[in-house]
Amino acid sequence: MKLWQKGNSDQTLKNIETFTIGKDQLMDIHLAKFDLLGNIAHAIMLESVGLLEKHELIKLLRVCKDINQNEISKGKFKIEDGVEDVHSQIEYKLTKELGDIGKKIHSGRSRNDQVLVDLKMYLRDELTQITNLIVSLSKCFIAKSNSHKNDYLPGYTHLQIAMPSSFGLWFGAYAESLIDDLSVLAGVYKVVNKNPLGSGAGYGSSFNLDRKLTTELLGFDQMDYNVVYAQMSRGKSEYLVSMAISSIAQSLSKFAMDVCLYSSQNFAFIELPTALTTGSSIMPHKKNPDVAEILRGKFNLLKALPTQISSLTSNLPSGYHREFQLLKELIIPAIIDFKDALQLCEFMIEHIKVNKDLLEDPKYDLLFSVENVNDLVNNGTTFRDAYRIVGEGINDGKFIPKRDLNHTLEGSIGNLDNSVLENRMDLILNELNFGKVEQAYENLLNYEVK
Repeated sequence: MKLWQKGNSDQTLKNIETFTIGKDQLMDIHLAKFDLLGNIAHAIMLESVGLLEKHELIKLLRVCKDINQNEISKGKFKIEDGVEDVHSQIEYKLTKELGDIGKKIHSGRSRNDQVLVDLKMYLRDELTQITNLIVSLSKCFIAKSNSHKNDYLPGYTHLQIAMPSSFGLWFGAYAESLIDDLSVLAGVYKVVNKNPLGSGAGYGSSFNLDRKLTTELLGFDQMDYNVVYAQMSRGKSEYLVSMAISSIAQSLSKFAMDVCLYSSQNFAFIELPTALTTGSSIMPHKKNPDVAEILRGKFNLLKALPTQISSLTSNLPSGYHREFQLLKELIIPAIIDFKDALQLCEFMIEHIKVNKDLLEDPKYDLLFSVENVNDLVNNGTTFRDAYRIVGEGINDGKFIPKRDLNHTLEGSIGNLDNSVLENRMDLILNELNFGKVEQAYENLLNYEVK
């Protein structure tokens, strides 16, 4: 029987259930830790407002801690067949163990705000991990920049040789790009780090819930105050995270392209270790930059993530809609892929070998034309006349490059200002206070009822 045919056979109901649940059971494993912490915080709050007895809270906390210690922390937590999602699985365990006490855990809460708080905690945790990876990657770029500040490199515009550059400038440019991306990450973190718990299905609750308490217990900086907006943040949070990921992917896809270009024989600026390349089945000389190419492809795909999320949530009015469930299938696998790519990218940077003395090759003589122009200007010639004189020398084949470089401009070959970049990075990190969240989780898992 087809799904759209009349009648409700067992197979039809099973097909519909499979279709609507989708990949929730697979995706929700990533939310288990956060759902459990949310349950603990919610239970503590329920007791504080009189919706749970003290002895009931003690029993709920004991079972929650057992689930965390014996299943979640050991990677053994599973969503059983026939159980819809992680929220149902944990509530089922609590009810199975404690009977009516377990049934009380959902008081003052909707599946909507339960999913929301799990996702916000998950995204907050992932943003923390991504931030740490970007900091490590930026430091790697800066270290590479400092160690190669005196190794020159041809600079290009329009893929034509332009002016002298250096590997110090090249590596440092990507460090600064990532630090700008770090600012975006920090802004998104601040938006995500707000507590939606207590918003219910999007319209609050007649229970006298203490939203400030759950906000504090879960380590959020503040709450999503308006309960309708709390529900509207579903999709918005994922979109903002995807924008931050896309911004980083934009930086690193360009770097991966540089690596592919610069490691080719026609450029030969850098060399990659054998581990990061592959050969050919018929050409014994080949050393293909497959890792850089796959990184380029993955980062390019991640640049499209905001478009996917925006398309999914387009034209939806306020309130909850079932399409939101599909957001997990977009954002969770993308984050996993992204973190793997960042780690491999750092490995590649660390092992790039720089070829030195590149600018000694006569084919790069014209890179120094501006140096010749500036030398004439420093000796009293007007810029326009100096430009003409050097241009005529190039056309007549009489150009002799002045290879002595003395660039002291901030952020140029002789003055990289990498220490300034490191200070900027530290300022961004100091604003985020990741330790607050870690401490809140530790406090929850060790909470003692007084």
